[in-house]
Amino acid sequence: MSIELRDSTVPIGDLSLHVVESGPTEGRPFLFLHGWPESWRTWLGVMEAADGARPGVRIIAIDLPGIGESTGTVGGSKVRLAETVHALVQHLGLTGMTLVGHDAGGTVAYAYLRQFNDVERVVIMNTVIPGVDPWSEVLRNPYIWHFGMHTVPHLPETLVQGRQAEYFDYFYDVLSADPGRISADTRAAHAAAYGGDAALTAGFDLYRAFSQDAVDNAAFAEAGATDTPLLYMRGDRESGDIDAYARGFRDAGVRRLATATVTDAGHFAQEEQPAGVWRIIRDFAQRTAN
Repeated sequence: MSIELRDSTVPIGDLSLHVVESGPTEGRPFLFLHGWPESWRTWLGVMEAADGARPGVRIIAIDLPGIGESTGTVGGSKVRLAETVHALVQHLGLTGMTLVGHDAGGTVAYAYLRQFNDVERVVIMNTVIPGVDPWSEVLRNPYIWHFGMHTVPHLPETLVQGRQAEYFDYFYDVLSADPGRISADTRAAHAAAYGGDAALTAGFDLYRAFSQDAVDNAAFAEAGATDTPLLYMRGDRESGDIDAYARGFRDAGVRRLATATVTDAGHFAQEEQPAGVWRIIRDFAQRTAN
């Protein structure tokens, strides 16, 4: 399926954000944030599903600062990244927005949820939130070894530079239900998005900020609850108990929480089952419409 995509570059302070859109500009906005090791391209299948299934929807996907065709950096702090996304939302004049974040993009979406009230609903996919249960349990899991390795200054850049495709392939192959669903073109696009030294650092900085993110998220929980609807979604082939994540969100003050699983998908659900992911997001938006 081929859809019409609109590329633009939006200046946000010292940053330049690469923005890719589909659907009518007057449509109801859905803003998508990618994780690691991904770029805006991870949402292409979801954009195609949305374009074919429901006209009148505006889909917006971005490269996070320093990654892909976006330039500049605010470091890996999810509070700072959420502030950047908020500035983009204001620049684009988005109202009635659904914010969707996968992996590290989900941790940015959570920081946005706790800081700003101009989002109608939030969807967080396939991630643990620093400082929110089961965060400590995930950190103890030896299979999540890369969380620690990626926080080491300079080392992951040294090891991965020039080997992006091979290194990223490991995660696509191990964490997806069917690695074949993540196409060669998609893998190449993601590797290219982290081709430069600055882009690699921007990606690893997402991990280096986890300790501060945990402190920030604890402060959000102490400050009070949120009534903004939140959907937490995971592939049904990804390890971990979704009920434990739901308890963590509720304990952190998320009052209006829903959960969903994507059938026959692992960690990269939006690439493994894009139509199913869009259907779940669309239905959640319809249920929580004001």
